Amino acid sequence: MSPKKRSSGNGTPNRGNKPGRKKSSSPDSQLSPVFTVEKHKDKDSDFVILCVDLKVTDPVCDNAWASWESVAKSAEKVNNSNRPHWGACLYVSAVDMEEISFTFTELQKAVGLSVKQFFKLVKKMDENMDTISPKVNSALSKLEKKYEVSLALYQRFVKTCAKIYSVPNEEERKELLRSTWTMFLLAKGSVLQMEDDLVIAFQLLLCVLEFCTKRCPSTFLQPLYKIAIGATTQSPQTRTSRRNKAKPRPPEVDAQLLETLCRESDCSVDEVKNMYQSSFCAFLDSMILSGSQELPSVEVLSKKYEALYYKNKDFDARLFLVDDETLSPGKVEAVKVDMTPRKNHCGEENVLIPPQTPIRSALNSIQQLRGELTSASDQPSANLIVYFRNCSVDPSDEITKRVEQLSQIFCQKFAAAVGQRCEGLGKKRFTLGVQLYYKVMESMLKSEEKRLSVQNFSKLLNNATFHTSLLACALEVVMATYVGTSLKNVNENGNETDLCFPWILEVFQLYAFDFYKVIESFIKAEPTLKHDMIEHLGRCEQQIMESLAWKADSPLFELLRQSREEGPGEQAEPPATLNQPLLHNHTAADLYLSPLRPSRRATAAETDTSAVPSSQLPVPGTRQHRSNSLSLFYKKLYRMAYLRLKMLFSHLLSSHPELEHIIWTLLQHTLQNEYELMKDRHLDQLMMSAMYAICKVKNVDLRFKTIVTAYKELPNTNQETFKRVLIREGQYDSIIVFYNLVFMQELKTNILQYYSSRPPPLSPIPHIPRSPYKYCSSPLRVPGGNVYISPLKSNRMTPTVMTPRSRILVSIGESFGSSDKFQKINQMVSSTDWSMKRRLEGDSAPKPLKRLRFDVDGQDEADGSKSSGESTLIQKLTEMSSARSRMQEQKLKEEAEKEDPKP
Repeated sequence: MSPKKRSSGNGTPNRGNKPGRKKSSSPDSQLSPVFTVEKHKDKDSDFVILCVDLKVTDPVCDNAWASWESVAKSAEKVNNSNRPHWGACLYVSAVDMEEISFTFTELQKAVGLSVKQFFKLVKKMDENMDTISPKVNSALSKLEKKYEVSLALYQRFVKTCAKIYSVPNEEERKELLRSTWTMFLLAKGSVLQMEDDLVIAFQLLLCVLEFCTKRCPSTFLQPLYKIAIGATTQSPQTRTSRRNKAKPRPPEVDAQLLETLCRESDCSVDEVKNMYQSSFCAFLDSMILSGSQELPSVEVLSKKYEALYYKNKDFDARLFLVDDETLSPGKVEAVKVDMTPRKNHCGEENVLIPPQTPIRSALNSIQQLRGELTSASDQPSANLIVYFRNCSVDPSDEITKRVEQLSQIFCQKFAAAVGQRCEGLGKKRFTLGVQLYYKVMESMLKSEEKRLSVQNFSKLLNNATFHTSLLACALEVVMATYVGTSLKNVNENGNETDLCFPWILEVFQLYAFDFYKVIESFIKAEPTLKHDMIEHLGRCEQQIMESLAWKADSPLFELLRQSREEGPGEQAEPPATLNQPLLHNHTAADLYLSPLRPSRRATAAETDTSAVPSSQLPVPGTRQHRSNSLSLFYKKLYRMAYLRLKMLFSHLLSSHPELEHIIWTLLQHTLQNEYELMKDRHLDQLMMSAMYAICKVKNVDLRFKTIVTAYKELPNTNQETFKRVLIREGQYDSIIVFYNLVFMQELKTNILQYYSSRPPPLSPIPHIPRSPYKYCSSPLRVPGGNVYISPLKSNRMTPTVMTPRSRILVSIGESFGSSDKFQKINQMVSSTDWSMKRRLEGDSAPKPLKRLRFDVDGQDEADGSKSSGESTLIQKLTEMSSARSRMQEQKLKEEAEKEDPKP
């Protein structure tokens, strides 16, 4: 079914023309070279007509047809037509050749595909690894992310307008919505340089709503907003004089109305006011709307937005207003929006959990983060000042000066990425990061004091790299919280304006290897981190280990060179230790002050050994100890590499289990002895090459195309990993070329050893431990029931400010308030070994399992002893489960009675 035509009118153009008909041309189309139909008689006539409709150039037409011929054999017809595939080939060719003569919406209309359908089709076409280039993939990723953000904003816009407006006339209501939404789209495109920042865009939407709401007739508004505006309209507003053009008076912000909008949306008032004064006022001035007391004309707004739309050549977001199928998310992806305002009554028990839309998720996360930092300061606390004064060299001045310098750098880079007038928003995010930075630093120092029984941390606290890394980690938590989990971009090769990791490393000019050193200690020192944020930092660590730490200028290579100079006994991480458990007892002090290589002329201050365990200090007459940071890095690297290999192996070679150990040995040997191959490359490139090499020497038929196809199914993969591999300085090519010209040449002798009857010894399989980043977040499932118990934490919010969702998550058949019962349950869980788990699951010979201790350091403790509290716990949990079941049954019964009331 082709997309619905939309009616023209009210300044919204008709883009529903059928292919082949004469359409109104875009402003840029007049600059395109003339398309010569005679040159393309060898092509399908319908394809040529499509090219004429989209006004493509001759080279784009030829390139697209060649692409179509390469995929035609495997392509499946959509609605008995090849037009969708032709459109995809034309888009890919136009982006690749940088000759785009049509907008994305025009392309969609011409081939009859929605956004989701188009992305799905292109992904399906990319079965051949050379079909889609990194340039096209980047453009598609940017377009898809912008679409997801726009969809989330529109859904929230509709819901918010339902709370604000009460327009009896349908045409007037539509006119109001068209005016407001189009004004927002124009403001977003004009103000924001990076339009895919969900929270900032939503804050701008609230500014637009404030502007439009206070210019609406009072009869159009819900009572709450009538009251909000009434407080302002009591005093006459002063209009800006048009004669005074030299210094126009800025539009006045309706404080009470804006506060009402922010409160109803759970959004920060300060940040929205900052957006209004710094960015939105400038937009109103540019539109000559500052002194106007009337709503702007839809026709004028639409005409200005249309120019922006043609310039960007993406989708026409005005089509959301008419539910056009080109922007339809589909039945599965669509989020149902409740048009009725939700009211939270005090003491309300049966409260529906609101849907976790992207905006709600992000705003809730921001609210929780702010709640955790309520008592924190953006200045060192009294306890920190004591630690600073106890140092041999007081670091206070350097720390304060460094924070101020990094603040200026951060705000400038933030404004350059988001919008030049958004520096104030960057300052507010930086302040939150500084609060978290000082909070975590104090927690770290308290832990170190307890561990080492010292109070002089001069060496650590005077380490600039440590402070920059710690502040960067705190800011990464803040930035990731604002992005929101629903739209987080985990692609390390994202757009240059993407604020997600590793953007913060570029801002602070910080080496990824140095940043890695603080991640684990940061998580341990901040027990209130949310589960999704712990996972995010874990992904950051993974990105560092697989590629970012292997940049050519990384200090990692200097450590490896020093390690090699020490001789065979001082390897980065001896293979013999791989099958030993990975102990997560390293702290930031261990890693940032390692390796210890004091010079012979070192002064007393330079040889300060504070904050370093005595076991790590150099002993006269002995060899220097191996770098802790390098050793731990390689331990984690080996384990991550093996898990990645095992995942890919299970997709491809499950019928050849004997090859897994051999492939791992070759990969481990490469990482240990041929680490120069990792320079400016990706771990997965070596992994795939090792797999192909062993299959080749063992006569197992496995092609690189098959490996790449399976690799794309793994989580957190990027097409550039196999499409753009460094061959030599400044030259990139596919992974096949890398294998033939680089990998095979360097490892040929080692690879051929596995062909002989006496192959080299196999490397130990790494011991795979429980992730250290789940100790403070993962709930424990109760055996034999659908009940989960999490460690008791301090209350983040008081009952009065809790949302219905957060309230229902902590209430199990009783009202919120007392924590005594939760504390008792927690104590029982802490004293239980859960040895009955396997018996409940049918195991005739149960074995003692590790019991979970809900403590600060999150360590597992092996204990097979019998606990007397076990039966009491099971009884209590059974009662809880039963109570929950009764509540659910009662709720279902009430809902059934509402739907089918008895006569």
